[in-house]
Amino acid sequence: MKKQTILLLGLLAVMSACNNQVKKPIGGDKDSHGCIAATGASWSELKQNCIQVFNEGTRLNPVETKAGETVFSAFVVLNDDQSKAELFLPATKKTTIINKSANDLYANDTYRYDAKEGALYINGIKKFTTKK
Repeated sequence: MKKQTILLLGLLAVMSACNNQVKKPIGGDKDSHGCIAATGASWSELKQNCIQVFNEGTRLNPVETKAGETVFSAFVVLNDDQSKAELFLPATKKTTIINKSANDLYANDTYRYDAKEGALYINGIKKFTTKK
Protein backbone atom coordinates (compact mmCIF):
# COMPACT_ATOMS: atom_id res chain seq x y z
CA MET A 1 0.00 0.00 0.00
CA LYS A 2 2.86 2.34 0.85
CA LYS A 3 4.52 1.69 -2.53
CA GLN A 4 1.26 2.42 -4.37
CA THR A 5 0.82 5.72 -2.54
CA ILE A 6 4.38 6.81 -3.31
CA LEU A 7 3.99 5.74 -6.94
CA LEU A 8 0.69 7.61 -7.25
CA LEU A 9 2.15 10.79 -5.71
CA GLY A 10 5.18 10.57 -7.99
CA LEU A 11 2.97 10.11 -11.05
CA LEU A 12 0.82 13.11 -10.07
CA ALA A 13 3.91 15.26 -9.57
CA VAL A 14 5.24 14.35 -13.03
CA MET A 15 1.86 14.94 -14.69
CA SER A 16 1.38 18.36 -13.08
CA ALA A 17 4.92 19.44 -13.98
CA CYS A 18 4.30 18.65 -17.66
CA ASN A 19 1.16 20.79 -17.73
CA ASN A 20 2.82 24.07 -16.73
CA GLN A 21 2.79 26.39 -19.72
CA VAL A 22 4.80 29.58 -19.81
CA LYS A 23 2.46 32.48 -20.48
CA LYS A 24 3.69 35.44 -22.50
CA PRO A 25 3.09 38.81 -20.87
CA ILE A 26 0.35 40.87 -22.48
CA GLY A 27 1.63 43.75 -24.58
CA GLY A 28 5.14 42.39 -24.82
CA ASP A 29 5.04 41.15 -28.41
CA LYS A 30 8.11 42.41 -30.25
CA ASP A 31 8.78 42.27 -33.95
CA SER A 32 12.08 41.14 -35.47
CA HIS A 33 13.60 44.59 -34.76
CA GLY A 34 12.43 44.69 -31.14
CA CYS A 35 9.59 47.17 -31.73
CA ILE A 36 6.68 46.65 -29.35
CA ALA A 37 3.43 46.70 -31.32
CA ALA A 38 1.31 47.41 -28.23
CA THR A 39 3.01 50.81 -27.90
CA GLY A 40 2.31 51.63 -31.55
CA ALA A 41 5.96 51.27 -32.50
CA SER A 42 6.98 50.30 -36.02
CA TRP A 43 10.42 49.81 -37.53
CA SER A 44 11.56 52.65 -39.78
CA GLU A 45 14.16 51.81 -42.40
CA LEU A 46 14.96 55.51 -42.83
CA LYS A 47 15.41 56.21 -39.12
CA GLN A 48 16.88 52.75 -38.39
CA ASN A 49 14.88 52.75 -35.18
CA CYS A 50 11.50 51.91 -33.71
CA ILE A 51 9.20 54.91 -34.08
CA GLN A 52 5.58 55.79 -33.47
CA VAL A 53 4.57 56.92 -36.96
CA PHE A 54 1.56 58.82 -35.61
CA ASN A 55 3.98 61.00 -33.60
CA GLU A 56 6.84 61.35 -36.08
CA GLY A 57 5.11 61.16 -39.43
CA THR A 58 2.49 63.04 -41.41
CA ARG A 59 -0.96 61.44 -41.32
CA LEU A 60 -2.63 60.99 -44.70
CA ASN A 61 -6.31 60.04 -44.72
CA PRO A 62 -7.96 58.19 -47.60
CA VAL A 63 -9.56 60.40 -50.23
CA GLU A 64 -12.51 58.06 -50.56
CA THR A 65 -14.28 56.81 -47.46
CA LYS A 66 -17.62 55.12 -46.92
CA ALA A 67 -19.93 55.97 -44.04
CA GLY A 68 -19.67 53.48 -41.21
CA GLU A 69 -16.35 51.98 -42.38
CA THR A 70 -13.16 52.18 -40.38
CA VAL A 71 -10.67 54.71 -41.75
CA PHE A 72 -7.10 53.46 -42.11
CA SER A 73 -4.59 56.27 -42.56
CA ALA A 74 -1.24 56.19 -44.31
CA PHE A 75 1.80 57.92 -42.80
CA VAL A 76 4.85 59.55 -44.37
CA VAL A 77 8.13 59.93 -42.50
CA LEU A 78 10.97 62.00 -43.95
CA ASN A 79 14.63 61.37 -43.20
CA ASP A 80 16.66 64.07 -41.45
CA ASP A 81 17.86 65.83 -44.62
CA GLN A 82 14.43 65.35 -46.28
CA SER A 83 15.93 63.59 -49.31
CA LYS A 84 13.81 60.46 -48.83
CA ALA A 85 10.29 59.63 -47.68
CA GLU A 86 9.17 56.38 -46.09
CA LEU A 87 5.57 55.34 -46.71
CA PHE A 88 3.64 53.42 -44.07
CA LEU A 89 0.57 52.22 -45.93
CA PRO A 90 -2.46 50.46 -44.44
CA ALA A 91 -2.72 46.71 -45.02
CA THR A 92 0.99 46.41 -45.86
CA LYS A 93 3.67 45.11 -43.51
CA LYS A 94 6.65 46.44 -45.47
CA THR A 95 7.30 50.15 -45.88
CA THR A 96 8.26 51.81 -49.16
CA ILE A 97 11.04 54.36 -49.49
CA ILE A 98 10.85 56.95 -52.26
CA ASN A 99 13.45 59.56 -53.20
CA LYS A 100 12.99 63.29 -53.52
CA SER A 101 12.64 64.16 -57.19
CA ALA A 102 11.94 67.91 -56.99
CA ASN A 103 10.95 70.55 -54.46
CA ASP A 104 8.47 68.90 -52.08
CA LEU A 105 7.99 65.92 -54.45
CA TYR A 106 9.03 62.35 -53.69
CA ALA A 107 8.41 59.66 -56.28
CA ASN A 108 9.09 56.27 -57.80
CA ASP A 109 7.28 54.32 -60.52
CA THR A 110 4.22 53.64 -58.33
CA TYR A 111 4.07 56.33 -55.64
CA ARG A 112 4.26 60.12 -55.70
CA TYR A 113 4.10 62.12 -52.49
CA ASP A 114 3.55 65.86 -52.83
CA ALA A 115 4.54 67.33 -49.47
CA LYS A 116 3.33 70.83 -50.37
CA GLU A 117 -0.12 69.56 -51.39
CA GLY A 118 -0.15 66.93 -48.64
CA ALA A 119 -1.18 64.18 -51.05
CA LEU A 120 -0.06 60.67 -51.93
CA TYR A 121 -0.73 59.40 -55.44
CA ILE A 122 -0.67 55.70 -56.25
CA ASN A 123 -0.34 54.89 -59.96
CA GLY A 124 -1.23 58.52 -60.75
CA ILE A 125 -4.44 58.56 -58.68
CA LYS A 126 -4.73 60.63 -55.50
CA LYS A 127 -5.45 58.08 -52.75
CA PHE A 128 -4.47 59.85 -49.52
CA THR A 129 -4.42 63.46 -48.35
CA THR A 130 -3.81 65.53 -45.22
CA LYS A 131 -7.18 67.17 -45.79
CA LYS A 132 -10.26 65.68 -44.13
